[in-house]
Amino acid sequence: MLKKAAAMLLVCAGMATWLSCGKTSNGYVYATIPEPSQIVIYREDPASGVLTALPGSPFAGGPGVIAIAVHPSKQFLYTANSGQSDISLYDIASDGTLDEVTPRTSVVGTPLFLVMDTTGAYLYVGCDGPSSVTAFSIASGGALTQVGEPYQIGTAPLGMAITPGGGFLYITGTSSSPAQPGIVQAFSLSAGTLTPVAGSPFTTGRTPEGMAITPDGSFLYIANFGDNTISEFQIGTTGALSGLPESPVGETYLGPTFLLVDNTGSYLYVANKGSGNVAAYSISSGGTIQVLPNSPFGNGGNPGVLAIDPSGNFLFTGTQGGSLWVQSFTLSTSTGTLVEVGNYPVGTNGGPTSLAVVH
Repeated sequence: MLKKAAAMLLVCAGMATWLSCGKTSNGYVYATIPEPSQIVIYREDPASGVLTALPGSPFAGGPGVIAIAVHPSKQFLYTANSGQSDISLYDIASDGTLDEVTPRTSVVGTPLFLVMDTTGAYLYVGCDGPSSVTAFSIASGGALTQVGEPYQIGTAPLGMAITPGGGFLYITGTSSSPAQPGIVQAFSLSAGTLTPVAGSPFTTGRTPEGMAITPDGSFLYIANFGDNTISEFQIGTTGALSGLPESPVGETYLGPTFLLVDNTGSYLYVANKGSGNVAAYSISSGGTIQVLPNSPFGNGGNPGVLAIDPSGNFLFTGTQGGSLWVQSFTLSTSTGTLVEVGNYPVGTNGGPTSLAVVH
């Protein structure tokens, strides 16, 4: 049983939108650390972005806990446990504590990613060995029921994203070889059933990893780790992807691995794991991106994951090499500039693979 933890990554109003849970005046930041199977938890001061470790943190999670998804009702939290091929369900108490509901739900393969539709009706689990996506319906009490058989995707998922309206699912992966252009598979979603979008898979850069979608569901961006570029796509009404004319955009930084669009859809942030920084881009009305003049931001560590708080005024990174910590930044909604608040260690046994924030 895990106490004193609540991670509420809410997708009700879009991929980058966070909603207040109404349970506390504090904020909380949650980081999954797979190697020691732990969840590190900080209390966030919502006025300053300063983090303070909760007493007893880190807390024990499932074996190889690697990803988090939270139900939009704010009642349930799910984690993907890569070391045991299952999903944990937690009830979220009114004081923010978590009580695990057992038994855990088994999946075929190693779960790596969790995404949930905006209604909280379905949870999608991306797995490797075999490479597949399994859909689960979510009951009123949070229990999961598998929908059909796992959908085979042919290549290990490197990233997953769902559109704000919940109509389309995108999965990045390699093609025949990491040295070749990567692919992004597109699926329409209906009652937990995946149907390939016409024209899928679409070509992107080498070793595509993280994805981000604008709050209005119009544009999708992909971090191409293998060739240090960002691909820009327009999302059509059928879910098909059309590359923008200047796509991909080359970076001067190394190893882009995770993307985040701010709550207003004005800025794109890129965690450059190889260069140890976070680059920032403005997003035009046509979806094109342009690097901000004072970018990049950050010092030390190799950021691999990003999160933003409900107010949109603070951004957090989790580093996966060098110094292992969660970094807190103020985010200027008028300029996109990040200013460091502080660095908060997560231990010595591995960096965060996912972050979640709740107020």
